[in-house]
Amino acid sequence: MKEILEDALKNSKKADYVEIRLEKKESTGIRFQGKKLEKIDCSQQIGGNVRALVKGGWGFITFNQYDDLNEKVQQAINIAALVGKTKSNLAEVPTVIEEVKKDLDKDFRKVSLREKKQLIEHYNKIILNYSPKIQSTNVVYGDSFSTVYYANSEGSYIRQEIPKLVVSFTAIAREKDNVQIANESLGTVEGFKKAEDISSKAELAASRAVNLLKAKPVEGGEYTVVLDQTLGGVFIHEAFGHLSEADFIYEDNRMRNIMKLGKNFGYKKLNVIDDGSIPNLFGSAKYDDEGVKTKKNYLIRNGLLDGRLHSRETAKKMNEKATGNARALNYQFKPIVRMTNTYIDNGDTPFEDLISGIKKGIYAKKVFGGNTTFEMFTFSAGEGFMIRDGKIAEPVKDVVLSGNLFSTLLNIEAIGNDLKMIESAGGCGKGGQAPLPVSFGSPHIRIKQVVVGGQ
Repeated sequence: MKEILEDALKNSKKADYVEIRLEKKESTGIRFQGKKLEKIDCSQQIGGNVRALVKGGWGFITFNQYDDLNEKVQQAINIAALVGKTKSNLAEVPTVIEEVKKDLDKDFRKVSLREKKQLIEHYNKIILNYSPKIQSTNVVYGDSFSTVYYANSEGSYIRQEIPKLVVSFTAIAREKDNVQIANESLGTVEGFKKAEDISSKAELAASRAVNLLKAKPVEGGEYTVVLDQTLGGVFIHEAFGHLSEADFIYEDNRMRNIMKLGKNFGYKKLNVIDDGSIPNLFGSAKYDDEGVKTKKNYLIRNGLLDGRLHSRETAKKMNEKATGNARALNYQFKPIVRMTNTYIDNGDTPFEDLISGIKKGIYAKKVFGGNTTFEMFTFSAGEGFMIRDGKIAEPVKDVVLSGNLFSTLLNIEAIGNDLKMIESAGGCGKGGQAPLPVSFGSPHIRIKQVVVGGQ
């Protein structure tokens, strides 16, 4: 394959830059809804794309056959030439020639469809049989194994194996007109063995849904709130991580003024990191989709804005270095600036000290949904408890947190010492590309003056 790609790139002299990405993918999907098997299938897919840069203009084409690559390169160059009018700018990166293999702990490609179906059916029955109050379920299994070939006109060639396995559990409980939903999931790149012993996740989804039936709606107001690792991780991903993606920043003058490097963003012990090089996390890969090696990138360091996430193009435009964050969902899409594994780093406060001293507050756990608009955010916790006189008290529901990101970061009072990266099946959406595999994480964090919606 290396020789084929190199031969196709020989005809790229009329362009400032050309890259080819080919992908072979095999996948399985299974879904139970209630007692019914709604879906079971296997598929194979091949395809590729060519992206060319001429005088600052990009040409991009996709295809499902690997023949006539020379012609496809010319097509992309011709498209780029029609739109290019200025100067091409890409940050310099090292040339790479490497094959990246992935060893799986029980290769799911060698596990029969029958065995996969039996395992997911077993988990589905755990939820259905947990309580008479469980009304229905939605249990999903998916796996895929992609082999991606990448080459560019600068001489790089990378063959990279990318596995993915997801299992998600949704439990739906009902008591008269009271309906509650709880979710648990697993997202992994480590193989089928990790999916074989997650009965506890199925039970947890069921128990949370049933327990929410007993919870009373939270009283709306302003509280000191402690976020668990899941909600803290989702918060920093959604509310701050997207603002750190440089394609968003350099296109918006207002956000460029707000997101100035060195600016104080709050608590002096706050460190926010995006790191696509951490082994075996859902958002990890050795190289991004521009052939740039992934690495640890500080976004906030000791409370100060320290960096942002880049493609080669945004890095050059902002006179910064490429960070390994140009990612594409698959061969049908061009790479854009995306997060990988984004997290709040450990602080030094034990959990007991985080909640002590809070006379009346809220412990918010998990996540049910949310949205962000620029620096404004709204998140619904999947589970909530009152904190009374420094102790976890009664459960509450309908815990909706909202506010301004920047004032909320300034209101962080303490950061726990129990960082946890969340292996969730969920993915990130941007620019029509979803769900892109990512991970997120956080220690427990305590924030004052958080607006909580409720009754």
